[in-house]
Amino acid sequence: MKAFYSDRFVLPLPSGHRFPMQKYYLLRERVQAELPGVVLNEAPVAADSELARVHAADYIERVVTGALDAREQREIGFPWSPEMVERSRRSVGATIAACHAASQDGFAANLAGGTHHSYGSHGAGFCVFNDAAVAARALQAEALQRGEHKPHIAIVDLDVHQGNGTAAIFQDDPSVFTLSLHGTSNYPFSKEIGDLDVALPDGCGDNAYIEALEEGLSTMFGRFEPAMLIYLAGADPHVDDRLGRLALSVDGLARRDSLVFSAATERDLPVAITMAGGYGHDINVTVDIHLQTIQLAAVAFGVRRDSNALGTLRSGKFHLKRFETQ
Repeated sequence: MKAFYSDRFVLPLPSGHRFPMQKYYLLRERVQAELPGVVLNEAPVAADSELARVHAADYIERVVTGALDAREQREIGFPWSPEMVERSRRSVGATIAACHAASQDGFAANLAGGTHHSYGSHGAGFCVFNDAAVAARALQAEALQRGEHKPHIAIVDLDVHQGNGTAAIFQDDPSVFTLSLHGTSNYPFSKEIGDLDVALPDGCGDNAYIEALEEGLSTMFGRFEPAMLIYLAGADPHVDDRLGRLALSVDGLARRDSLVFSAATERDLPVAITMAGGYGHDINVTVDIHLQTIQLAAVAFGVRRDSNALGTLRSGKFHLKRFETQ
């Protein structure tokens, strides 16, 4: 299984900034130390031509040249810097690369990404370019160039915040299905209309969340037949997340991931995973949750080769430290 990282490109953020930039290299270090079967690759750079399949040319130019005005920078939440441009390009490139790798292997991951608040014409909420949207459009464009049918792609967004940018980008595109489970009273406070939006109340816990996700996945697969899943596996539904407002436990998040992976495995669908949000009071807990997602993906990667293990994957009951990919 392959995973792509971009943590060498660090934004020079002001002291006290709430974005947990250090979680990305901490996650890569944990993957490297604890999952030797995961092959780590530095993320490639997404070209302007790739970004332009989703983003307006004038917006790309303003980002690249440093011409974003103060309001645009406030909406994104980052001050402009060359490092912001490089990291944003590579975060998109990592998701495109993960989609390509998943198409070949079944599972792959971007150890960052999930920048779902970015619209076609502007960024927002710590999101400059929308990696999942650009990756979906890249896969479709490449298929058409090969003379193949445009593949249908499902974006399963389980960050605690609605993927408003992604929903808006694909609102009139029947070839991409957006499923989002998110806090009803959380950011963004004005929601977009996706293909399937499941709004959850503050304090929603493990069992209610898993029930909602089971119903959401069932509804999605009843209405849509994807060729691939892009999965935004946010750590921010965790009970101790500073920006979350839901109440999932670490075990509940394992059940969540396992449910998505088993649904994909049952249908022989490739899965490209992005980490999305995670703002825990203890950054090590956030990293633990993201690592757990990669561990469970590694298990699912092996399950594709052992159909008898599917029930174990679906249960989400693992002693995760024991697992390595093959």
